[in-house]
Amino acid sequence: MTTALKESVGRYGIWSVGLRSEDPDRRGELAETAAELEELGYGALWLGGNTSAANAAPLIEATSRLTVGTSIQSIWEHEADTTAASFAELEAAHPGRFLLGLGVSHAKRAEQYRRPYSALVSYLDGLDAAGMPADGRVLAALGPKSLELTRDRSAGAIPYLVTAEHTAHARELLGDGPLLAPELGVIPETDPTRARALAREFLALYLPLPNYTNNFLRHGFTENDLPNGGSDRLIDALFAWGDEAAIRARIDTYFDAGADHVALQVVTDSPRDALPRKAWRDLSSVLK
Repeated sequence: MTTALKESVGRYGIWSVGLRSEDPDRRGELAETAAELEELGYGALWLGGNTSAANAAPLIEATSRLTVGTSIQSIWEHEADTTAASFAELEAAHPGRFLLGLGVSHAKRAEQYRRPYSALVSYLDGLDAAGMPADGRVLAALGPKSLELTRDRSAGAIPYLVTAEHTAHARELLGDGPLLAPELGVIPETDPTRARALAREFLALYLPLPNYTNNFLRHGFTENDLPNGGSDRLIDALFAWGDEAAIRARIDTYFDAGADHVALQVVTDSPRDALPRKAWRDLSSVLK
């Protein structure tokens, strides 16, 4: 199943908060966008932020082969048996088109946040008991224990806000079989000052969250890299920016490190829930 999964998601996907919208007035726009992304050659759409299977269904229905995944669904906000039932419903209607991306979120965003690793293990136990197959789920794993859990109890990992070095470490822990699909921010800007300013504005949401900063510290960064929106060294390791050749080269470092698929999040000065369709079109030509 994992080989088939890697083939179905392809090498490139789009990660977007905007694609998860539950606004009924946007359904037509989202369906049209999903169909265009499929036509452009992307293999998967990743619904960014805390979302659920309900948001995946319209995009699956609007396309013929795209895989749609959650990135992520928080284990604190959806019961395991309900999640398993939603997966089964989508799987019956559209076999192999939906991937349940799960994560523990963050202490600052989930009131119930306690012993996250143990809670994730218990949640997976609940999914197993409800009959959900392990090959239908992927985990937003960052640390070693979570990556080993991913290897043993899911189809793969979808780490967010990680470097190519982390990707190499994740591949070593996962082994060859599981899907490894890191997210990567792409900033279509050639001016270094402007590109890094956009990156720092984006990172302002994440640098207060220990799950991410602890992961940076595990992989060669220091406390000096974290203040003031992040050092140039941190920014340049986390984002692909520059001209087309520079962006392509940065993306390729993740494949060289062992990624099977890269979920590309275009970062611009537009709101995070915008749909940067022109940028997605331009990016698709870089990937060919």
